[in-house]
Amino acid sequence: MIDPPTAAYVARGIEEGEKDKAQAVIIRLNTPGGLDTSMRQIIQAMLASGVPVVVYVSPEGARAASAGAIIALASNVAAMAPSTNIGAAHPVSMGGGQMSKEMSEKVENDAAAFARGLAKTRGRNQQWAEQVVRKSISNTADEALKLHVIDIIATDTTDLLHKLDGREVKLRGRTVTLHTANAAAEELPASVVERFLHVLSDPNLAYIFLIIGIYGIIFELQSPGAIFPGVVGAICLIMGFYSMSVLSVNLAGLALLIVGVAMLVVDIWAPSHGALTVGGAIAFAVGSLMLYGNRSSPALRVSWQIVVMMTVLTAAFFLFVVGLGARAHWTRISTGAEGLMGARGAARTALNPTGQVFVAGALWRARAMDDEAIEVSAEVEVVGIDGLTLRVRRAKVA
Repeated sequence: MIDPPTAAYVARGIEEGEKDKAQAVIIRLNTPGGLDTSMRQIIQAMLASGVPVVVYVSPEGARAASAGAIIALASNVAAMAPSTNIGAAHPVSMGGGQMSKEMSEKVENDAAAFARGLAKTRGRNQQWAEQVVRKSISNTADEALKLHVIDIIATDTTDLLHKLDGREVKLRGRTVTLHTANAAAEELPASVVERFLHVLSDPNLAYIFLIIGIYGIIFELQSPGAIFPGVVGAICLIMGFYSMSVLSVNLAGLALLIVGVAMLVVDIWAPSHGALTVGGAIAFAVGSLMLYGNRSSPALRVSWQIVVMMTVLTAAFFLFVVGLGARAHWTRISTGAEGLMGARGAARTALNPTGQVFVAGALWRARAMDDEAIEVSAEVEVVGIDGLTLRVRRAKVA
């Protein structure tokens, strides 16, 4: 996916190529698209490059969709492997909601003009550049070559280097001839930081981090001083917030997600008998699906499978907790003073009206209700407690 870490990685690669005075920098591209701002950062680096930039859509089965198609237009040389495709660059709303007609037209016109300008600068098919934005057309490698969208079809990097050899490209107002037949391709891997930040830009991981962070804070508030849940929660929330800053978040989805979690937490104490848990689970699921909500780009939204899994796990956990609370509420107390209510025992001394009784495995001072006289060994039932004195009456025969 085209995101800020990807843009930083590509810009660094171009800088390294300039420092090494390379014959060319090859960007191997396989993307469903991504963020407009990151795409433009990559293209600006390509246009300002002091070394020829080649975009190669590979391996076979790869695609240069959406932002990837515009990046290919900006290259000095565009190449594709067989069985690849390019196109479908219509701009979409990143917030999950529908843009107004006026705003949609503005964004579309801006993107179309940008693509058309790049095609003109690189001597490519301007009509195709406009249609790929306005009509979301997509073409195979063979079709793209015939339409003068790309320059080369190459089976692999070695084949690409041979076909690039001797080709002339315009670079900063001058013509440069590529000598790549015997050139060695040196791969520049992404740094650890770039890979880590790119992983954080995945909507699915961002969503999971956000949920873990929320639960970590909840557990810390429930058990102050536990520290570990709070630390883990804070770290996960920070990583989730980074992802949210990269991926435009639907605020309505975020609000529903928070409300859903709040309802689940409240149901632990509120006597709703699970109604809040059901409502919370529904709000949680709907908010999760809306969170990034870009239906036009699967790479920029949370997988529904992960949403279902997290919703089921969350609802199951809270239902378990609520169930424990309900059972505790309805179960008769069997310990402490309350546990003695209704307990039966035997009079160890005559109660006239006070004396001693043996109840619940212990000898208690007792007083007969209504000053009733109860003989020794008679079965008694506890009907009240006054401090350490039990109030009893003669047990009724069932």
